[in-house]
Amino acid sequence: MRALPLYPPLGTDGPSGGNTLDMFTRFDLFAKFHKTACRDLTLFSSSEIRAASGAAKACSGFEYPSAAAGYSPDLFTSCLFQVILIAMQTVRAYYDLPDRESCSAEIREIRPITDKAAVILDKTIFYPEGGGQNSDRGTINGVALLDVQERDDEILHIVTADDAARLSPGPAKLVLDPLRRRDLTVHHTGQHLLSGIILSLTGKPTVSMHIGEEVCTIDVDTPDFSQETLIMLEEAVAGAVEENYPVVIHHCPPEKAEDFPLRKIPPRGEAVIRVVEIQGKDFSPCCGTHLQSTGQIGMLRILGAEKYKGMMRVSFIAGRRVLRDSRLLRHNGSFISHALKVPVGEIAEGVRALLDKNHSLEQALKAREEESALFKAHELLREPGADSGNNTLLSASIPDAGMEEVLRIGRAAQKLSSRVILLAALRDNKFAAFCSVKGIDIRNFIQEPMEAWGGKGGGGPSFFQGLFPSGEALTAFVEALSAIPSLQKH
Repeated sequence: MRALPLYPPLGTDGPSGGNTLDMFTRFDLFAKFHKTACRDLTLFSSSEIRAASGAAKACSGFEYPSAAAGYSPDLFTSCLFQVILIAMQTVRAYYDLPDRESCSAEIREIRPITDKAAVILDKTIFYPEGGGQNSDRGTINGVALLDVQERDDEILHIVTADDAARLSPGPAKLVLDPLRRRDLTVHHTGQHLLSGIILSLTGKPTVSMHIGEEVCTIDVDTPDFSQETLIMLEEAVAGAVEENYPVVIHHCPPEKAEDFPLRKIPPRGEAVIRVVEIQGKDFSPCCGTHLQSTGQIGMLRILGAEKYKGMMRVSFIAGRRVLRDSRLLRHNGSFISHALKVPVGEIAEGVRALLDKNHSLEQALKAREEESALFKAHELLREPGADSGNNTLLSASIPDAGMEEVLRIGRAAQKLSSRVILLAALRDNKFAAFCSVKGIDIRNFIQEPMEAWGGKGGGGPSFFQGLFPSGEALTAFVEALSAIPSLQKH
């Protein structure tokens, strides 16, 4: 915080109780304030802003002899106007009070926004979404925040329309969700450390980042990362966490930003560049919230990397998320270990052996199913009347079979007979028709009766399948087709 003298209003200071603090001193105060505040309001506390604003208002009531202090009337007017505008902005107390979980503020305005409402405060401890970091959550006078956004230099605290009706301009108590803030701050600081180490060890820059609710990602400008490289990077981050490097915030004008070895280009149009330094590891312009040292990250795990738009998207988690992830993996590992009767350290080999065994069993089962289908096809074709000539229909309903079994039986029978074969899977209310004779289009005699009984389906000249809304409709459809004595070639 800057060392700026704070003066009370006119008529209240000095041993005589008179206006001993003259207007010249007051104008000097808010002129100094204006000079710095135009670069960065966050350098000032709310009490400093109020003092400078009060000084500006006090000065405006007097005729100011500009030559006395070297200030022109135009400069005075400009300073006064800009100081008042600055004083109207929401003070970003999440920078000045990063560890505060609550504070008092003033509700200046409640503004309808579509089906919700935005609360405008004189100061806030809630970080608005930006810089790849999600917004804070908490309450304003007990009303839960849905979101915090910054638009046109205004910080909007979004609440439901119903909750907005419970609020009114005036004093407010802000209560932060500290667990969410801590989680986001840990991951944002962890991202700086990870990106800085990737750049220093591989020379590959981070192009973009996202602090997600479950997993965080960075996109690194490289076509590939080997598993060995990811492990090397993760170990380097762990070492930096253990070394507990300090995290320092610098404020500088844009022309001074080049004094820092920045990892990325600072934003344009900013009066003050906020540079986050991890001592010896990273320098990056950033508006997010950060820890005071790398040791507070606790732990960072790289979950993996995948190709994304010609780059590598690296996924990671940090802090308590690593603990929760480890706890879940241990729970699942213990369950699998118990089920496979192998030590936790050998469950990968145990699962692989189980998969190999299951694959062999599936292959053997498939062979038995094909044998069974062939046997049932022979049985079907040996039934009375099944030896009729070509162009006749052989239909059958199989009560206990599903559609997959019906398809296997039908395909086997199709290879053994030149007849049109129609099989119904009553369990699934489905049917399938097969024909191996060229020149017969089974759609010509199936489509119309199927639709007449409420069925839907489709296929080609030699294979057709469909579905009925009920078993009764399917049975009636099969019986209707069975009454056709002969099928002509089409």
